[in-house]
Amino acid sequence: MGKFVIRQTNSGFKFDLKAGNGEVIATSEVYTTEAACLKGAESVAKNAPVAGLHDLTGEEMEVKHPKFELYEDKAGEFRFRLKARNGEIIATSEGYKAKSSCLNGIESVRKNAAEGNIVKE
Repeated sequence: MGKFVIRQTNSGFKFDLKAGNGEVIATSEVYTTEAACLKGAESVAKNAPVAGLHDLTGEEMEVKHPKFELYEDKAGEFRFRLKARNGEIIATSEGYKAKSSCLNGIESVRKNAAEGNIVKE
């Protein structure tokens, strides 16, 4: 089972969504308060399971929010960002060498966010 791990940083609070094996599969922005960070984690848990997929590396098509945006970065790696219903980015991924691995990462976020517990580090 996945979990949202909330931790304090020098400039605020952030969370990592970890899969059952402990691997980080998505990361948040830095929030100014712990309460805002908790709301961010709750937003990922709510939006990830129902989010559509907008593949920016393929044929352009419009997908409504919430959605995962899959894209290729400047280094040639594939990444995704999860956008909430209001269009705000609520989670991002690491870089993947293969597009298929990035798609697997999205599916892992869908599954683990839905059943993830929130823990404080």
